Amino acid sequence: MQGPAQPEGETLERTVTIVNSEGLHARPSGALVAVAQAYASELRISCEDREINGRSILELISLGAKRGTELRFRARGTDAEALLDHLTRLVESGFDELN
Repeated sequence: MQGPAQPEGETLERTVTIVNSEGLHARPSGALVAVAQAYASELRISCEDREINGRSILELISLGAKRGTELRFRARGTDAEALLDHLTRLVESGFDELN
């Protein structure tokens, strides 16, 4: 019996720093999940010693990532680079919450 199909393509990584003052609360987590779901690539997000599914808002919120926290995005699939570019822009913009 075979498991779920794995996305094709190489695994790419990118590290970003949370810059918005409130950190990774519900709205930014929802925005990250929406971006992840718009792409075919698999997304894993690491924060300190935890790694989670980047398509799960509950797992993202559970990270408790505050301002200054580094997140490591790891994407695998045919559109992995575009996914990482989009996520990086979103985080670096402070999820449009910068004052």
